[in-house]
Amino acid sequence: MAAHKRDYYEVLSVPRTAGTDEIKKAYRKLALKFHPDRNPGNKEAEEKFKEISEAYEVLSDTQKRQAYDQFGHAGAQGGFGGFGGGRSAEGSFGFEDLFGDVFEDFFGGGRRKTRARGGERRGARGEDLRYMLNISFEEAAFGKKVTLDIPKDVPCETCHGSGAKPGTKPTACTQCEGTGEIRFQQGFFSIARTCNRCRGEGMMISSPCATCRGEGKVRMHKKMEVDIPGGVDTGQSLRLSKEGNAGAQGGPAGDLYVVLQVGEHAIFSRENNDVICEVPVSFAQAALGTEIEVPTLYGKVQMKIPAGTQWGKVFRLKDKGFPDVHGYGKGDQLVKIVVETPTKLSSEQKEILKRFADISGDDVEPLRKGFLNKMKDFLGCLFLVF
Repeated sequence: MAAHKRDYYEVLSVPRTAGTDEIKKAYRKLALKFHPDRNPGNKEAEEKFKEISEAYEVLSDTQKRQAYDQFGHAGAQGGFGGFGGGRSAEGSFGFEDLFGDVFEDFFGGGRRKTRARGGERRGARGEDLRYMLNISFEEAAFGKKVTLDIPKDVPCETCHGSGAKPGTKPTACTQCEGTGEIRFQQGFFSIARTCNRCRGEGMMISSPCATCRGEGKVRMHKKMEVDIPGGVDTGQSLRLSKEGNAGAQGGPAGDLYVVLQVGEHAIFSRENNDVICEVPVSFAQAALGTEIEVPTLYGKVQMKIPAGTQWGKVFRLKDKGFPDVHGYGKGDQLVKIVVETPTKLSSEQKEILKRFADISGDDVEPLRKGFLNKMKDFLGCLFLVF
């Protein structure tokens, strides 16, 4: 493949709004067309098959797709540190797993869960869990240690995850000989179907554990402490490896994704790592200049407003923004000046403003002067047209 990767949605020819079924259907069609068994010796078809398989691996996984949509190819490959989507090594996909989706509907049953060798069983990986965590604006800036109470499946303590009654052990399925699958030859394809007798487990439990009823896991609540680093934002997630549901019959646990939702602030808003704050000043303060007190995430600071400051002027307070989540410095605070026009004037104030207007005469400030000149040019053009 070329060094530059194509957009995964373009590879599968689906819109970014495509659902799971649409993505799967598109992958099935392309996989059948470019599969190496249908194109022996065709290097181009082989590369195409790898490309569409890689695209399907990401877009068919909710966490990887979310990371890809937010951070592109770097996010899909875990390039965003401990945040974003992706699966652990135990949960990664291979081409065999991906292509199994194409044929599972032809022969019934689910995908192969286990494969046994020499009477030993490898249990299926547990499900990933997602926990939505609401944090405040300040907590997102400075980080927070939280204690989570997660309902999850954990290995049964009675049978230690085997699913078999203590003193007994599972035996290899006689129908699939412990492989968990039965293979068929369909033309140039060799297709594996999940064994219907052991349901893909490869092993049979004649005496199930009374505590977990042969499942090898039980439901419980687990408390765990999680450090949320400073600089996080809404939609980012923290992956806790192997803190998801326990696997089936002793298989590895899935992962836990803590997805963050940052609340709004009464004064501040955020743009990347910069904090934005609108500060109102009076007409007199903006015209004459003054020193005002400005709130920041780090406390109040004094800031000078020069004479003649216009509405919308933005001042920058260095290093008063959010810390970078990867540790690369801090953002700034942007202070936007809002000049307030008084809505209620006393007689004396009205008189003073009238005198100010009379004294000003034809003197025009730079902004209004520029506007008037542009308006004259515009009207002049209209006159020439008509």
